[in-house]
Amino acid sequence: MEALPIAFELPRKFQHRYRWPVVLFLATLASTTFIGWLHYGSFRLSQGPADPLEVASWGWILAGLSYSIPLLIILGAHEFGHYWYCRRHNVDASLPYFLPAPMILLTGTLGAVIKIKEPFPTTRALFDIGVAGPIAGFVALLPFLWVGTTLSAVVKFPENADLIYFGEPLLFQAVAWLKFGTLPEGFDIVLHPMGFAAWFGMFATALNLLPFGQLDGGHIAYAVLGRRAKWVSLVTLVATLLLTLRSTSWIAMAVIMLAMAFFLGLRHPHVTYGEEPLDPTRKKIALFAAVMFILCFTPVPIEMFFGQ
Repeated sequence: MEALPIAFELPRKFQHRYRWPVVLFLATLASTTFIGWLHYGSFRLSQGPADPLEVASWGWILAGLSYSIPLLIILGAHEFGHYWYCRRHNVDASLPYFLPAPMILLTGTLGAVIKIKEPFPTTRALFDIGVAGPIAGFVALLPFLWVGTTLSAVVKFPENADLIYFGEPLLFQAVAWLKFGTLPEGFDIVLHPMGFAAWFGMFATALNLLPFGQLDGGHIAYAVLGRRAKWVSLVTLVATLLLTLRSTSWIAMAVIMLAMAFFLGLRHPHVTYGEEPLDPTRKKIALFAAVMFILCFTPVPIEMFFGQ
């Protein structure tokens, strides 16, 4: 008897369920708008007293959108940068999931993620998908950084004031100097909510570009260095642990990286069809990613000062 071949239909890729992405997006929009309202209130009150009725007005509440909308655009650009190149390289992935955060966090969100559902086929696909997110988010934050800085205010604080200090990446320092020049002694910049959205975008970009494990920076490092990237991951982990001695802001990231090292190891998973060297254009893009990291990085992201 002659055997007949059985045809198997491969599952289709990029088949999305929209319920949870939409629900989480709306929840994150609500949480970031509320945090934006608090940031706007702090921004206004830093320049003098305000009428309590004005604080609860719709104008102030809607002003929270000047934080939430830019922030969601920045985070969305980052994740859709990954998603777009997943589609270009036919690597199945989910839509972005935005993550709301409890009120205790000053950001209103834990960021956003996509789920990549299959291994990377080639080194170049790994590189393109890994680097596309940070570049897209970086480009998206630039106009918000400039406009948000121009809307910010220079204020002289009392010496005994309780303050939350946000570290100043090199990119922010450059934009602030273009807008305000050299500040007088005792004065500082109070960020408009839009400026803070851009600040958080820079912070998120720097974290994602850390050359560790399966972070975006880890993907880039593996695409460039191959198996030697595990030593870069080890150095990055040690450096992050040392940064916790300088600022408690790094503790959460250090715990996440330790968990990744324990459960996934420092060695990056191999690509499916072997490793090929990157072409000169991609190597230049990798150098640009390193420049982005330097511009967005700050060793002390958040610090609190309590007056006496």
